[in-house]
Amino acid sequence: MAATRLPATDAVVLGVGLVGTMLARELTRAGLKVVGLERGQPRSTVPDFQGPQMHDELRYSIHKGLIQNSATETVTFRNRASETALPVRRFESFLPGTGVGGAAVHWNGQTYRFQDNDLRMRTHTIERYGEKAIPAGMLVQDWGVNATDLEPYYDRFEYLLGTSGKAGNLKGAKVAGGNPFEDPRARDYPTPPQKEPYGSALFRKAAADMGFHPFTQPSSNLSQPYTNPEGMTLRTCMFCGFCERYACEHYAKSSPQTILLPVLLKDRNFTMRTQCQVLRINLDKDKKRATSVTYIDAAGREFEQPASLIIVGMFALNNVRMLLLSGIGQPYDPATGKGVVGRSYAYQTTSGAQVFFDQKVNMNPFMRSGASGTVIADFVGDNFDHGPLGFLGGAYIGEVMSHGRPIEFHPTPPGTPPWGSAWKQAVAQHYNHTAALLIHGSSVAIAQNHLDLDPTYKDAWGLPLLRMTFDFPENDIKMSAYITDKAVQIGRAMGGRQVSGAPRKGPYTVAQYQTTHNTGGTVMGNDRATSAVNRYLQSWDVPNVFVIGASNFPQNASYNPTDTVGALAYWAADAIVKRYLPKPGSLV
Repeated sequence: MAATRLPATDAVVLGVGLVGTMLARELTRAGLKVVGLERGQPRSTVPDFQGPQMHDELRYSIHKGLIQNSATETVTFRNRASETALPVRRFESFLPGTGVGGAAVHWNGQTYRFQDNDLRMRTHTIERYGEKAIPAGMLVQDWGVNATDLEPYYDRFEYLLGTSGKAGNLKGAKVAGGNPFEDPRARDYPTPPQKEPYGSALFRKAAADMGFHPFTQPSSNLSQPYTNPEGMTLRTCMFCGFCERYACEHYAKSSPQTILLPVLLKDRNFTMRTQCQVLRINLDKDKKRATSVTYIDAAGREFEQPASLIIVGMFALNNVRMLLLSGIGQPYDPATGKGVVGRSYAYQTTSGAQVFFDQKVNMNPFMRSGASGTVIADFVGDNFDHGPLGFLGGAYIGEVMSHGRPIEFHPTPPGTPPWGSAWKQAVAQHYNHTAALLIHGSSVAIAQNHLDLDPTYKDAWGLPLLRMTFDFPENDIKMSAYITDKAVQIGRAMGGRQVSGAPRKGPYTVAQYQTTHNTGGTVMGNDRATSAVNRYLQSWDVPNVFVIGASNFPQNASYNPTDTVGALAYWAADAIVKRYLPKPGSLV
């Protein structure tokens, strides 16, 4: 049965999450009629995110109540191309969002800007260390933008979120209390830093005494009430402990529902359709222009939505899959190194250290926000000399407790049995007396790590699943070992009775949560031979398609990606409104 062809609209946005909401708002503001297609259900703070049901660890942490349904749509995984990929039956390592608001509903709120040496990683590395510092097979490349380009868009995004923090570099002048390694910013954060938990205070003192530069983590769980430029008012974070994997009931965490979506839904130029599974973007006979998208609604009916402009703003992995399913851009072939879609898939290299204190030291890990904590950036990116170390990239170290809930957090010292009465006794003894240090590190892209379509497995609509081929690069394993050792040294200086470090080791597994920071696959850049989109996130091959999200990252940096995703969204929206709409066509 043929798809029902709908009346044409000016623009279609695929995914009504953070990126989709932002782009739809900018396009409707410019006078365009916009249709937003969301595969999941409609969701609002009231009634969907309210307590006590939102504080259900089994439903949201264990059973993944806000996460993509792997029974209908998942990915297949293998560590290397010589293996057979198998479907991920239960998301654990990373947690793609679904439903209105996307993954920005259940994120933690860490809001960091990438540094200029992240955005110009190839050029910067060669300038400082020479070309031999980049080994064969490492796909390090520049983004096509720098920190100066993105600063106004970082600023605008942070003021949309109401981010709580302290500037460390105002217009080139270093400011005490902030991150001294950040690039110059035009103004301070819109709200002051969150309160510092006890474990973070211990970390701050120990790190400062060792000569490092601690600062309060920038957080989009707000420290005080704030009304953003869109007129949306957020409240003060209650430190309830339910942030990661949960929606916020208090209007205190920045998500589409609290910063923008209600305004957009009142705009007559915007139409949202939920429970619509987009199958493909349709192209003209020359494959040079997108003409429409095909989707299936909740009743199983197939529709074709014509549009002049298409914004692909889904979760990073789904952005890549949509281009592959639609035949937009040449698929990457790791054997030849040719092709761009699926190239440079990267992840995040995390590790940790636990500091065990006597029972007189109480941490209260259940009284935290998703982004409360104190960190150091001394080992972020290229903030330290890599010359003699044999690796690129870095990590921040911090006392950051985002999951101190009793079912999920059960710290035990080395040597504790993994189950049984002795394990239970150890958990009870150490739960409230342990500081968790997070080492949150970068991930370089290498030739063999990539994304493509699986030749065997299909989703509920009969389309090939995305296949992930990934293992931790040796570079990142070395980085993790070096910086985890630094964290252990800080942990000892904090005065704990025992410190246990756990550097990242291979092979990578999808059975253990690490981060939901999947990046690459539709990378941006100035060279169409190594990037799927240009510096404005416009497809090189189909100019009326823009792809926006963490899939644009050529490699992943030390910091969490959301601030950069938001900055790039505003960067692309500005180019679309001011340059593309007046004269449609390639912007480069």
